[in-house]
Amino acid sequence: MADPYSILGVPRNASEKDIKSAYRTLAKELHPDRNKDNPNASERFSQATNAYDLLSDKDKRAQFDRGEIDADGNPANPFAGMGGGGGFRPNGGQRGFRTEDMQGFGGEEVDLGDIFEGLFGGRGPQARSGGSPFGGAQHRRPPQKGADIAYKLRVPFIDAATLKDQRITLSDGKTIDLKLPKGVEDGTQMRLKGKGEQGPGGAGDGLVTIAIDRHALYRREGDDVRFDLPITLDEAVNGGKVRVPTVDGPVMMTIKPGTHGGTVLRLKGKGFSRKNGTRGDQLVTLEIQLPDDLDELAKRLEGWKDESDPRSKLGV
Repeated sequence: MADPYSILGVPRNASEKDIKSAYRTLAKELHPDRNKDNPNASERFSQATNAYDLLSDKDKRAQFDRGEIDADGNPANPFAGMGGGGGFRPNGGQRGFRTEDMQGFGGEEVDLGDIFEGLFGGRGPQARSGGSPFGGAQHRRPPQKGADIAYKLRVPFIDAATLKDQRITLSDGKTIDLKLPKGVEDGTQMRLKGKGEQGPGGAGDGLVTIAIDRHALYRREGDDVRFDLPITLDEAVNGGKVRVPTVDGPVMMTIKPGTHGGTVLRLKGKGFSRKNGTRGDQLVTLEIQLPDDLDELAKRLEGWKDESDPRSKLGV
């Protein structure tokens, strides 16, 4: 394989981020699915992947930079320390092995594989097929999966509270429907197996981060939903049944006579889902609103004065 830096088009001092970015760009450009009529693209895609596999491994990259391994991850010269260990020159100097020097009686050539078998206990065919001459097979990393792809999914407030399925468009243009998990909250991550980029070891995953939108009326508080409900002065004094919106749709709620503003009423099971399958509540804060026509109210209250002191407990 050619120089991995040249294949990815990055300098030797490139950062991990630069290497990953360069590989992702090439992978998208050369992916076989996008180049079915270009056989060269498949070969270049494989080269880019192998180059990324080597340079994304800190240890292997360092070994390559030091010249200890080649671009395929194999030892650059497994017998570098034995380069002068061959036969002797007439002048006493040493040289390396040559095939013609290793002839037996009668001029028969000696199989080097047999020699290594005798020396190291290995087998010639194994060595020639990529095994180790020292009797053990070389252990190479399994093919690396493609890179993961990050997605951000915005979910409407009510959909998140009711766990409504959400549709997301993937990088290849396809759409899938996601089932929101119980206990979903802002920042929840979902993993989509095999929905990332393709690689020699298979596709990576899609990583979806949930972002829950704000709502004009509702506020989230843990697993509960907060809601401010305006009521009339008449409803506060005399009580009655009022219609209240919830994330599941409107319901009827009873207000007791003499209810004060700021009173909080609880609607069970109308909040967000929990991981155990139960749901939080909707907490309704009552806000008393005076009528628009205050003149009419003033006429009805003419001659009447509230003698109570609502601030007596405040010490003022």
